[in-house]
Amino acid sequence: MTNWQNTWFWLVDSSHALLDLMGAGGLVMWLLAALCVLFWTLMLERFWYMQRQFPAWVKERHQAWQRLCQEEFSNGWPRTVRSAWIAQAHEQLITPLTVIKALVALFPLLGLLGTVTGMVAVFDVLALSGTGNPRAMAAGVWQATLPTLAGMVLAIGGLFSIAHLERNARRALGRLSDQLRHE
Repeated sequence: MTNWQNTWFWLVDSSHALLDLMGAGGLVMWLLAALCVLFWTLMLERFWYMQRQFPAWVKERHQAWQRLCQEEFSNGWPRTVRSAWIAQAHEQLITPLTVIKALVALFPLLGLLGTVTGMVAVFDVLALSGTGNPRAMAAGVWQATLPTLAGMVLAIGGLFSIAHLERNARRALGRLSDQLRHE
């Protein structure tokens, strides 16, 4: 077999295993997967914005600030402009993170919901068939706790990612504040 064929078989096997895992976790696992895709889409947009769009916005403000500082103003006009621009930057960098933080908070809650609904299903089966089959009980408990595991993994990864993004946003705000100094 060629290397390409081995890769293809590995991808097919992995996709089947992922579909089995998602099916075992139930509807909540699919909801967690959809929210994960939304979360990472928003995160990538924020990373892209901070790397591509925001520096151009800062450059425009810095050039305008230099022109503004060359003029003589006796009133507090430059300070007011500076405050407005820093507030705009805060609005552009920090405010969109609240939606991402809300998604991170939803991950473990949805995982717990999946566990509760899975345990209700396990108890329903136990009520019908009795407790004579411990292997079936163990499989049901595994399927019930799978969404909690997924929710926790997503939440932990999300917390680290949002912390990194928030730290970068605060640094960018600090750099902007330093660039808009009036001597």
